[in-house]
Amino acid sequence: MELHFDAVYYEPQVLDYLLGKQLHETYQALPWIEVESHNRIPELSAAGNRDFPKLKQHLILGIRKTHKYVENHKVSDWLVPYTSSGCRAMCLYCYLVCNYNKCSYLRLFVNREQMMNRLLKADAAAPAPQTFEIGSNSDLILENVVTGNLPWTIECFSQEGRGHLTFPTKFDMVQPLLNLDHRGKIIFRMSVNPSEIIQRVEYGTSPLDTRIRAINDMAEAGYPIGLLIAPVILLPNWKRMYGELIEKLADELSSKVKRDGFIEIILMTYSFVQNAINTEAFPNAVPIFDHSLMTGRGRGKYCYRSEVREEAEAFLNDQINRKLNMPILYIA
Repeated sequence: MELHFDAVYYEPQVLDYLLGKQLHETYQALPWIEVESHNRIPELSAAGNRDFPKLKQHLILGIRKTHKYVENHKVSDWLVPYTSSGCRAMCLYCYLVCNYNKCSYLRLFVNREQMMNRLLKADAAAPAPQTFEIGSNSDLILENVVTGNLPWTIECFSQEGRGHLTFPTKFDMVQPLLNLDHRGKIIFRMSVNPSEIIQRVEYGTSPLDTRIRAINDMAEAGYPIGLLIAPVILLPNWKRMYGELIEKLADELSSKVKRDGFIEIILMTYSFVQNAINTEAFPNAVPIFDHSLMTGRGRGKYCYRSEVREEAEAFLNDQINRKLNMPILYIA
C-alpha cells in the first residue's frame, strides 16, 4: 500500500532530525508549507466540515512535545503518546475526531528516539514489567507505510525492554513485521467488524478478509495477539451481521489465534462533533446515530442505552462462547 499526499505542513525543526530529512527527500515533489506548530494551522482549522476528506490528504510533520503517560486498566497499564496522531482513514465513528475535530489528519512526530528513551526509562523504573499502549492516538500499521517506524520500535524495545508494547490496527500491511526478533514482547491486536460495516462506515481501511489473514500471519510469526470487535455498531440487522462475523472468524482464524488470543469488545460511542462533520462531509453515508437506541453521555457524547447494551452484550457473549470459544477480556 502506498499513501499519496497533496502537501506537507511542517515545523522547521523537523528537518534537524534524520526521519524529517528522509521524509523531505521522499516527498520533495510536494509543496512544503512551514508552520509554527503542528497543533495550530489556521488555514486548516478554518476549513468547513465538508472539506474533511480534503484535509485527510495533507501530511503534517512536527516534534512531539507532550509525553504524559495515562494510566489504563484494559490490555495495557499505560497509554503512551508516540510517533503519530490522527489517521488517514475516515471511519465515521472515529474517536480521534472528538479530540482533533476536523484536524484529525495524519500527524507524524520525528523525535522517535526521544520517545523511545522515555519509554525504556519508564519501563526500567517500574516495580514490575508493564504493558504500554503506543497506538491509542493513531494506527501504527498505516503510519509505518510512511515512516518505517514500527520495525525500529519493535527491535529497540524487544532488545532493551522488560514489559510489552501493544497497538491495535484496522490495516493488513504486516509483512515488514513478520521476521523481526520481537521476543514475544509486542502484543498485536486486530480490529474487526462485519464486512458491510467496514465497507459502509470504515472508509479507507483494509477489508475483513485481509485483516483476518494478517492476524493469522502475526500469530504464526509468534506475536501475542488479540482481536477487537470494535466498535460494535447497532445498525438494522446487527444481529445477522455480527452473527455472520463471528461465524467467519470461527471458520477462518487459525487454530493458533483461537487457542492463544483474546477478545476485546467495545460498543460505539458517538458525538455531536462527529455527527456535524459526517452530515456535511458524507451526506450519503449510512446514519450510525440512532436516537431510538442512544442516550446522552455528557459533553456532547452519546452511547447506547443500558437495556440496548445489555442485549448486545448478551448476544455477543452467547455467539462467541458457542462458535468461537475465545476468552473475552472485557466489554466496554
